[in-house]
Amino acid sequence: MVDVEIVTDLPDILGEAPQWRAKDGKLYWVDAFAPAIRRLDPQSGKVESFAMPGDIGSFVFARCGTLVGAMRTGFNTIDLEAGSVTPIVNPLPGDPRMILNDGKCDRAGRYWCASADSDFRGRNSVLYRLDPDLSVNRMDDGFIIGNGIAFSPDNDRMYFADSRDETVWVYDFDLATGKISDRRLFFSTADIEGRVDGAACDAEGNYWCALVHGGAVACISPAGKMLERIAVPAKHPTMVAFGGDDLSTMFVTSATAMLPDDERAAWPDAGKLFSITGLGAKGLPEPLFDHDFKGA
Repeated sequence: MVDVEIVTDLPDILGEAPQWRAKDGKLYWVDAFAPAIRRLDPQSGKVESFAMPGDIGSFVFARCGTLVGAMRTGFNTIDLEAGSVTPIVNPLPGDPRMILNDGKCDRAGRYWCASADSDFRGRNSVLYRLDPDLSVNRMDDGFIIGNGIAFSPDNDRMYFADSRDETVWVYDFDLATGKISDRRLFFSTADIEGRVDGAACDAEGNYWCALVHGGAVACISPAGKMLERIAVPAKHPTMVAFGGDDLSTMFVTSATAMLPDDERAAWPDAGKLFSITGLGAKGLPEPLFDHDFKGA
């Protein structure tokens, strides 16, 4: 039986990028606009918050334990305990509206990350790939807001969404070279409530995504068919991640930023972190960025 619970009462302005770290058995995520990185200890329920010097869209862990954050200032290393943020490289144009947004590592340790235009003007979003040698490659462009990055368990597919375009695409993906090709339609939200935001693949290859504006999480089969839609107590869920010791718990971030004042009473749990159990699905460990910053 599927069970949705509130994990923490701390509301985020724009919760994003949940990530389970097996090494310490904790869940990390960001409040993009607080801005902060948060860390949950599921055993105690304690949430720690680490203030960031600027808006942050997503992050990954490097193999040395350092975080790599995708921010309005580009890619940066982040040391939570020291409170330090150090620039790596900034591929963004000199436009203050642009921010690095949704991102994930592939299983060769490359960090894929899409930019977003804060004003949603035009098709300025770019899909970037930060490689372990710290070079940046521009992989695709012409989007409004890039989201929903996920990789299939067999490493043959990469999924990528443009939330504002109501579209999820799938690419053929070559793990060895990091190349993507043959972008094609995977799923459209044009005829359903909500748009695809953050996503993750389960061990069976299904694509799980948060339906922002739709108050739900959806499971899409590899054939592009919706298998399940699960309501959550926030109108704007933003991203999903599998966690827990056996990766069978789904964590869901959400936002208050998009709720107008006259809807806040109807959504008192907006911005909170949720867990979903009883899905009958398990996730996959999140890959690490393949660079040792501490040894560099």
